[in-house]
Amino acid sequence: MKSKLFRREEAKAYVFLMPSLLGVGIFILIPFCDAVRRSVLNAMGKSFVGVQNYLTVMQNEAFLLAAKNTLRFTGVCIPLLLVLSLMLSLLVYGEKRYGSFFKTTFLLPMAIPVAAVVLLWKIIFHKNGLLNSFLLFFDVVPTEWMNSKYAFHVLVFSYLWKNIGYDMILWLAGLSTIPGSLYEAAALDGAGRVQKFCYITLPMLLPTAFVISVLSLVNSFKVFREAYLIAGNYPDKSIYMIQHLFNNWFVNLEVHKMCAAAVIFAAAITSLVVVLGHLMRREEGANED
Repeated sequence: MKSKLFRREEAKAYVFLMPSLLGVGIFILIPFCDAVRRSVLNAMGKSFVGVQNYLTVMQNEAFLLAAKNTLRFTGVCIPLLLVLSLMLSLLVYGEKRYGSFFKTTFLLPMAIPVAAVVLLWKIIFHKNGLLNSFLLFFDVVPTEWMNSKYAFHVLVFSYLWKNIGYDMILWLAGLSTIPGSLYEAAALDGAGRVQKFCYITLPMLLPTAFVISVLSLVNSFKVFREAYLIAGNYPDKSIYMIQHLFNNWFVNLEVHKMCAAAVIFAAAITSLVVVLGHLMRREEGANED
């Protein structure tokens, strides 16, 4: 009887997931498989060229620049975002009077349309914008922020500003799952705030940290919209991302190179997520022991 009931519930679960599985298969898996196929064909998609497209991409200066900038952006933004959002969540957690206000305030950037964000950045960071007008009071020469070496820092700020509230909510969800009895027992043993954080909070938040890291990695690729709308197809070299490269190759109908680069990047991201997940599971096992 129990086995029949279990099978019935399992069948309901598959029926419930079927629309999502179909959507992922049709709009993601099938196109990606076609991209893998096109990555080993010539520009016309008729002749098999093996790994030639991959070798061409790996020797392409634009690809190397875009890959370096993308890795640099990810390496700077994600650790900063995780640390800052965790700090904010710890400050907001347990705040009963103003907690809802802070949660809503930090989530507002996600509700602002991209076009409005771009307009805001242009008003602030344009050569005749608000920031340069303010700096003129201190006799600082106006700077074209989005077309200089400072463009990377502006893009980092944009990413953090837009995603810090979302990650803060995820951290708060993880914090709410930690039993309060653990902190009470630690307090009876004489543990302070730092010890509670290091030996209770952080280990219990490892699963949440993995989820937030993956989501932050995915969201880091969405910042291209702001960079593209502000600086166009060919922005400053410091913010020339892999998405700029894909867009330019697509416009030039260099689909074979675009598919090869996409496969390389997909393999790199998948490897990173797998390694991160392995490290998280190993750390969880060490904490349980």
